[in-house]
Amino acid sequence: MLTVDPFFVGLRDAEYHRLDVADEAYLDYTGSGLYSNRQIDAHLNRLKKSVFGNPHSENAPSRATTDAIDKARRQVLEFLDASPTEYAVCFTANTTAAIKLVAESYPFGPACGLVLSADNHNSMNGMREYAWSRGAAVEYLPIDDDLRLDDPLPGLRRLIGKSGGLFGYPAQSNLSGVKHSLGLIGEAQSMGYDVILDAAAYMPTNRLSLTKSAADFVVFSGYKILGYPTGVGALVARREKLATLKRPWFAGGTVDYVSVQNRTHLLRGSADGAFEDGTPAFLSIAALSDGFEMLAEIGMENVNRHVVQLAEYMLDRLRELRRSDGGDLVVVYGPKTMENRGATVAFNLLRNDGSPIPFSEVESRAMEARVSVRGGCFCNPGAAEKAFGFVASETARCFSLLSETGFSIEKFAQCLGPSIPVGAMRASVGIPTSVRDIDRAIEVIASFG
Repeated sequence: MLTVDPFFVGLRDAEYHRLDVADEAYLDYTGSGLYSNRQIDAHLNRLKKSVFGNPHSENAPSRATTDAIDKARRQVLEFLDASPTEYAVCFTANTTAAIKLVAESYPFGPACGLVLSADNHNSMNGMREYAWSRGAAVEYLPIDDDLRLDDPLPGLRRLIGKSGGLFGYPAQSNLSGVKHSLGLIGEAQSMGYDVILDAAAYMPTNRLSLTKSAADFVVFSGYKILGYPTGVGALVARREKLATLKRPWFAGGTVDYVSVQNRTHLLRGSADGAFEDGTPAFLSIAALSDGFEMLAEIGMENVNRHVVQLAEYMLDRLRELRRSDGGDLVVVYGPKTMENRGATVAFNLLRNDGSPIPFSEVESRAMEARVSVRGGCFCNPGAAEKAFGFVASETARCFSLLSETGFSIEKFAQCLGPSIPVGAMRASVGIPTSVRDIDRAIEVIASFG
């Protein structure tokens, strides 16, 4: 039996006791972190004792709001080991909105293309629409059987010979948990690329230093890391790179002036101010402080050690499970060890004939047992296509057919045939996770054997 650090046992009891009261085994931390009691209490006290107004003014409540936002900016930069003279923090609604800020403003064109890893969330994949619409080349870097980037440098060199431009990839895969090398940032930059790093799945359990890995653009969502608040993400960008982006529109809060009669405007000179449209979610932004303070006290190195230990335990338990015919019950996608992987595990269950059990059946039984795991393709088509062994000609045939008759996961699975998995289960661990949470998930999975 694995023994968890008593510190994290006590932390769960003090800050996340509602999990045990509700008898909930929560294993969906890649979907969302969980907030602590301390965060909610601190934010409630802040709201009770303070008066916050719209920050676009000079009255006392407005200044209080501006101070709270500025504090949150500083804490984000401290968390990322980033210099405020080099990096700016632009608050957004979420990771997706932060990516869109870059994509819609980046100078894509015939002489400035886009390179993406095949393993990317759809919010990153969506950048290709902006690139294509402006005549830019788009290149995908392949991943290998472990779902790691497969020798990405030739692909980067191939496009730089045509155009170069922007390179986007995740620090950690939201499907497989693979940690892609942060060394790619410097290698791509040395070829002339700007780099946008999706850190949404990485930052909750890993220390990211922009002093050591100086990506040009980093995107994340607050709730993935802290559980609370929702509705707040950020684009953390090198100031010199923000200056190269050309915004396609303006809005309240981003301009020094707008003239109707002269049909002109001037974007704000400050980097963050020119990219935060309208009134920011200032009460939510203020709540970030409490989560970052708590993480600073725990220590990200301790968080990482804790989740790696639990994820390794989960992998070991999954490998032990057998079907009634003695074969492996579980197929794990991505690396089979914890080397360069995060605390996220994607897997499917197999029948005696080797065909996959639909993830919806597993998810349904887990829900009955109050075990929260996630089923689906996780908005990551490239990694899913590689993991499930999709054949491009077959998926194209099914897409064409179902575009006419109506698409659904179930119809797509029927079109491909019973031997091809469409979707999987994903379990991920976080600060409050206990050994018992994982054991309960294993009990559900083992019941299919």
